[in-house]
Amino acid sequence: MGELAIIAFSRNFDIAKKIKDVTGGDIIEYSTDAFKIAFEKYRLIIAIMASGIAVRNIAPLLCDKWKDPAVVVIDSGLNFAIPILGGHHGGNELAKKLAVMGLIPVITTATEVMGKESVEGIADCLGCRIINRDSTKKVNLNLLDSDVEVLDIKGPKIVIVGDDVSILKRRGLIVGIGANRGVGKSEVVEAINKALLELDARIEDVNYFASAIIKKNESGIIDAAASFSKELIFVSHEVINSIHAPTPSKAKSLGLNGVCEPAALALSEEKKLLLKKRIYGNVTIAIAR
Repeated sequence: MGELAIIAFSRNFDIAKKIKDVTGGDIIEYSTDAFKIAFEKYRLIIAIMASGIAVRNIAPLLCDKWKDPAVVVIDSGLNFAIPILGGHHGGNELAKKLAVMGLIPVITTATEVMGKESVEGIADCLGCRIINRDSTKKVNLNLLDSDVEVLDIKGPKIVIVGDDVSILKRRGLIVGIGANRGVGKSEVVEAINKALLELDARIEDVNYFASAIIKKNESGIIDAAASFSKELIFVSHEVINSIHAPTPSKAKSLGLNGVCEPAALALSEEKKLLLKKRIYGNVTIAIAR
């Protein structure tokens, strides 16, 4: 899944390009299928149009607040940025980011309106994802009236909780990427998504992408990382060769122990591979924590 789509009428493409300079993403010309395509392929959507047009387009597509992309409407006069969907799931943050262009973020989510942080916002700040998502409704309601304590529990432990306790699990995955020369962005994106699926993980669980410095000019890898808005770090050959790669690699012919596995391990805190090297066409992926 890509990060951001900007849907605009052709007459507003100049505005869309200005926005893209700030947010990145892909520009999609408005059509009857534009929102359907964006809902399937992107996590965030900016719609440059009247809110009524956007609402009528997204209404038949709504499925689940945790799966639907966030949608921010921007008027063609560049006055307001209005999260109409997924405020707690990237919409509010995106609207605030657009303030650098002089747009006024119109935030309507209850916790933010009251000057409070939501469970979702706290999870993002702490680098965590929410395990029991149904709990957020009760906890967010309590956050409107009072502070809710955040407990950092170190294991091993067994914790019994009620429905009004949100459980956060720290992210921290490092995705190591290797690829044949000239690989395309779409193939790298597809490989990353497939590898995460094997761990039942999400892109939100990823801290960094990593590869060997020999791949520093591979636009397919660079563009794929950018599409997820994640930092891509190229690891030196000296560090790569100081790390044991458990899976045999063709990179031996280039004087390297490997690419995806040692690159992922180089940046991981636990130095533990959760997913050994997988080959997806022209791309290899390994995931460490």
